Amino acid sequence: MMNFKRIEAFLWVAKLRSFSKAAEQQCTTQPAISSRITALEEELDVKLFDREGNSKVLLTPKGHELLPYAEKLVYLSKEFTSTANNEAAFSGLLRLGVSETIAHSWLSAFLQNFQKDMPNVQVELTVDVSVTLAELLASGLLDIAFLVGPLSDPLITSDALVTNKLVWVASPSLGINVEEQSLSDLSRFPVITYARNSVPYNEIKREFAKCSEYPTRIFASSSLAACRRMVLDGIGVAALPYDVIKPDIYAARMCLIKTTWKPSDLTFTASYPMMPHRPELASIVTLARSTADTLQKT
Repeated sequence: MMNFKRIEAFLWVAKLRSFSKAAEQQCTTQPAISSRITALEEELDVKLFDREGNSKVLLTPKGHELLPYAEKLVYLSKEFTSTANNEAAFSGLLRLGVSETIAHSWLSAFLQNFQKDMPNVQVELTVDVSVTLAELLASGLLDIAFLVGPLSDPLITSDALVTNKLVWVASPSLGINVEEQSLSDLSRFPVITYARNSVPYNEIKREFAKCSEYPTRIFASSSLAACRRMVLDGIGVAALPYDVIKPDIYAARMCLIKTTWKPSDLTFTASYPMMPHRPELASIVTLARSTADTLQKT
């Protein structure tokens, strides 16, 4: 029978690309991890890793092929143990991080559903930009975060939640022709967008720099509520999540502008640390996804 500790060692060396870091994660020694990997390679009669120098560890093609199976085996093992010991009961404190886009769209509906399904769980909520939420996750200060992802951290799992399209909008008071505008046309107005360290900001700055002979005035803000307020007050044009400003469109407080270019859609994930294993998080992800899907269809 295959030794489970060897498979777990293979998974963590692959994720961390280091025998010493895998040993720290598994609370053992580097020679013990090396021994497990060697034994697994001999048992399978394949080479799993290429070692470059003293530190860099890379998966072989066969290692890449086997990694998803190792992930599944380790996950199922944790699920099996949790179910047997009934450790997955919903109680205690959940430290939840949420991006502001979600806070202004489906967060309230999610929390209402959450209270019904998990009445014994207290929620400690942090609303911030995705970059900060990712840092809090990596530092162990959040249990799960709904943010723009997926994250590149190998120790963080990112499950797809929902995609929000960004649309160009303005106040009717600006008198913009909504049928079709080029970016050069829009550059006559201040451009309101997300904070400087965000994907939309970088995309918008790059595209406007290509098309306009004059510097575009960009008003960057980490507050989505502030961006929305500036648009309503006629300060400038903005690319904002449709799900957030949909009520303003229906009420004619904002108008949609057809353009030759728009920023990439925002993909949101539910991201959480791989360890310690918390099986209850799977139910939270499912609830968040169903809540977001339901509201997007309305």
